[in-house]
Amino acid sequence: MVLAVGALDDWRFCPICGEAIEKVEDRAECRSCGYVGYANPVPAAEAVCFDERGRVLLGRRAFDPGAGRWDLPGGFLHEDEDPVDALRREIREETALELEPPDFLGFWLEPYDSRIVLCLAWTARVTGEPRAGDDLVELRWFEPDELPAASELAFLHYPAVLSAALGRRDKHA
Repeated sequence: MVLAVGALDDWRFCPICGEAIEKVEDRAECRSCGYVGYANPVPAAEAVCFDERGRVLLGRRAFDPGAGRWDLPGGFLHEDEDPVDALRREIREETALELEPPDFLGFWLEPYDSRIVLCLAWTARVTGEPRAGDDLVELRWFEPDELPAASELAFLHYPAVLSAALGRRDKHA
């Protein structure tokens, strides 16, 4: 279950004209100027990255939310970006690694900074020499039976993502 403040919960006034808004189901409507704001999840791409030995790559987050906890490489899509292109870009920015063709794993909803994120997850083998970058301060390879406890992971959906990925790991070993 995902618990979070909705994207429009704090909205009281129209961001265009400043008049009072009316909340209708999953949107905010301004009767004055006609603006409509929707409460849609924010899309992100992430991967459970495997090396040739079947180990999983996690990075330690530099910033909140989840500073100091273990994170899957990934991040938010740019407005006009294909999800797999975003995944490749984020993996490169955070780890300096290149993805082999990814295998779509599934999607999860995650509360994040007063929003809900639609997390699109893949599994993939990665190549290259890992180097922490962007918002990660450390990278570490984990054997599947030595993954951090749920309390050490940055986000609530990670145990389910890792479990699903490990069920497919033979494709990447």
